[in-house]
Amino acid sequence: MSKSTNITWHESEVTKTERQHLNKQKSVTIWFTGLSGSGKSTISVALEKALFNRGTHTYRLDGDNVRHGLNKNLGFSPEDRQENIRRIGEVSKLMVDAGLITITAFISPYRADRDKVREILDSGEFIEVYTQCSVETCEKRDPKGLYKKARTGEISEFTGISAPYEEPRNPEITIDTEQTDVKAAVNQIVNYLEENDYI
Repeated sequence: MSKSTNITWHESEVTKTERQHLNKQKSVTIWFTGLSGSGKSTISVALEKALFNRGTHTYRLDGDNVRHGLNKNLGFSPEDRQENIRRIGEVSKLMVDAGLITITAFISPYRADRDKVREILDSGEFIEVYTQCSVETCEKRDPKGLYKKARTGEISEFTGISAPYEEPRNPEITIDTEQTDVKAAVNQIVNYLEENDYI
């Protein structure tokens, strides 16, 4: 991939702090990670709605949705997964600069890739939410029928079956989605945002 040259970052006359003040919130990326079927998308959709209902400025980036456009040229090899997460990290950084609470739902199986996203954001602007769930339970749920396809070899490099998932070591929030329903999960995250003065 060729790299851009002769480019300069153009500063805005409106700062991130001013946008946050206008929006009456502290902007942040809430990064959901977990196996397919662990509840990332379901909880992120409910969280976005809950925050919107209380007047919070949010936007949700979902793994499948992003692959329809921005990342439609990427597959699921380790290199493509890395680039997928890198791009989402850069988009999240722009959204945080815009003063938004950005919610992302990506398997993001590699710890190093998630850590790189954390590094490009300022301190306190990355909240890792681990939707913890066993492969067995995710496979029983299998809302998209992907585990079945992975087991029959229709899908190669499928996280949790034929490709690795590296659990977060120190996520800000862990939700055991085998024990916690969607409403309780959303409340857990909202409480964290309130306690840490994001909203």
